[in-house]
Amino acid sequence: MEIILLGSGNIATHLGKALKMAGQNITQVWSRQYDKATELGDAVGARAVKELSEISSSAALYILAVNDDAIRTVAEQLKISGGLLIHTSGSTGLDILDGISERTGVFYPIQTFSKSKAVDLRKVPIAVEGNSTEVTNTLHSLASRVSEKVLDMNSVQRRTVHAAAVFACNFTNHMYVLADKLLADQGLDFDLLRPLIAETALKVQGADPATVQTGPAVRNDKSTMDKHLQLLADDPALGELYEKLSQSIINYQK
Repeated sequence: MEIILLGSGNIATHLGKALKMAGQNITQVWSRQYDKATELGDAVGARAVKELSEISSSAALYILAVNDDAIRTVAEQLKISGGLLIHTSGSTGLDILDGISERTGVFYPIQTFSKSKAVDLRKVPIAVEGNSTEVTNTLHSLASRVSEKVLDMNSVQRRTVHAAAVFACNFTNHMYVLADKLLADQGLDFDLLRPLIAETALKVQGADPATVQTGPAVRNDKSTMDKHLQLLADDPALGELYEKLSQSIINYQK
């Protein structure tokens, strides 16, 4: 299958390398930053192109691994003769590609990516969606070459997974940022929390998150929570966040 990769960011890099390792033929890579396209092209054995007008019109698969707000803009500049056009966004519907190609789909790896850290895509769930049964089956087959867990998922379900991932990943990491600042203000190191974080993450790998909730809020330990709020008195925004999160935990137990 001749594949063209549009984008050179985190998802494009990891997905491109995984497809290459799975024996797929990536022929062209485009990016707004030509040097990044060249770098990724070298890694996957593809030719980097500067302009979208240079993209082949006869490829079998076009992968739009670009920012959500650029999906439609980039797609509209492509000339596609029967090829399959897909995007990789979790929060964007399949319908954003309507009218551009007769065969469209979504290929969404449910993972956070950084270029500097290797990810084994075989362990990453991949959600696929096609505008026809044929397209869905094609994407399911392709995804199975790089992942052990492939799911058919519509746009609403995929958006729900993406929102849930923001809570589980992005918001959680922001809590780490706030915790780091709180410790640093007292000359303490974030390393003190790493074993605690690792154990908490390990617990939810084999249990319902609600059953392993710990801390003063789940015990409704008002005395401890009041002491924490006194400590946070000089930072009203952080104190308010502490109260809201604690109340959310309390409410969930009811």
